[in-house]
Amino acid sequence: METLIFILLAVTSITAVMFIVERGLALRERNVVPQPLTDAVLSYGSARDLQMLKSVCAQNASPLAKLLLFSADHLDMPKSENSALIETRARYEISKLERGLVALEIIVGIAPLMGLVGTIFGLISLFASMDTGTASNSAKFANGISIALYATLMGLVIAIPALISWSYFSRKVETFAVRMEAICDEFLRKHYRTESSQSDAPRASAPAKSH
Repeated sequence: METLIFILLAVTSITAVMFIVERGLALRERNVVPQPLTDAVLSYGSARDLQMLKSVCAQNASPLAKLLLFSADHLDMPKSENSALIETRARYEISKLERGLVALEIIVGIAPLMGLVGTIFGLISLFASMDTGTASNSAKFANGISIALYATLMGLVIAIPALISWSYFSRKVETFAVRMEAICDEFLRKHYRTESSQSDAPRASAPAKSH
């Protein structure tokens, strides 16, 4: 039984390390909010720059690029409708960023519980060895204590880094979500502002022609 407990703890530990490494690589800034995309939106001046922005998005595949391209494909809609579509699409992209965090959250919960199972089993073995006074039971006594302590230690050693990583990555996803929302809003604001000013220009010059 103790072998099974330690195997489960080892598998949980390996799984936690895999998800920590995978999320650490996936949630790098250049993979989510590349700087060239931010610069392209900041330098966006009018609809003439739209093709340039699309080109930068194609060169920097990322969740932000997908949102900007999605927004660019719906520029024929009013700004309010486009913004609503972006919010829906953003929730989908954010859920993909949170994909591995669910597994880490589960590991944070189950690792200490498995350690507790090992502790209880060790204590059961310990008290079972105390029913007689034979010398051989001294080894069982020590074995029961060691199982209890090692299982508890392994459960905590797995849970603590997983908890730290889960908290860090969750905060990082929230930060990325806010940044992507701000960048997309900046793009829409600039585009619709220039479109509005261009459409108002002919109406402003019309009275001058008739006069």
